[in-house]
Amino acid sequence: MRQALHLPNITLATKITILRILGVPVFILLLVYYTTNLAGGVEKDYQRVAALVCFLLVALTDALDGYIARSRNQITRLGSILDPIADKLLLVSALVLLTRPAIPALQPQFPIAFTLLAISRDILIVAGSWVIHYMTGQVEARPCWTGKVATFLQMLSVTWVLAQGPQRPFMILVWLAGIFTFVSGVQYLLAGMRQFEHEH
Repeated sequence: MRQALHLPNITLATKITILRILGVPVFILLLVYYTTNLAGGVEKDYQRVAALVCFLLVALTDALDGYIARSRNQITRLGSILDPIADKLLLVSALVLLTRPAIPALQPQFPIAFTLLAISRDILIVAGSWVIHYMTGQVEARPCWTGKVATFLQMLSVTWVLAQGPQRPFMILVWLAGIFTFVSGVQYLLAGMRQFEHEH
């Protein structure tokens, strides 16, 4: 008999996180179809609504897998790695696809400066973590509350665009999201510098 292939146990929380990651390409596909048709002068609302529902399902399961991981003591290294990846994939794809100044009919839409800020912060966090891990052999990942608020506001902003909410409150929301995104980026940078100095 062939020996059975033994795979590491994957917790329920991690399975939900994996489903979230698999939901991101579906969201991207729906949004690409919607924005492409919109650029051609054809607005297909069912595509926008489908993209909105898909985004909300993926975003809301973030709280679900977190709750399950904590309540069932299923916090694993794999889950800790995949969870922020799922968030970043969802948000970055949404911001890039909804920052389309070439499509006037897409209203509201994200300012290019905000999208660049959000992506730059994520690149800074990933690159900084890699440098610290390379230099010290470990990374102490401690999410700050401003980062959680920034993520929530970004997700709320994406929901606002897909729901075609009014422009003026949207810009206030974007400003708030931008402030928390910038502040959290600075906090992560300072925390990384402290960890690097402590190890040396």
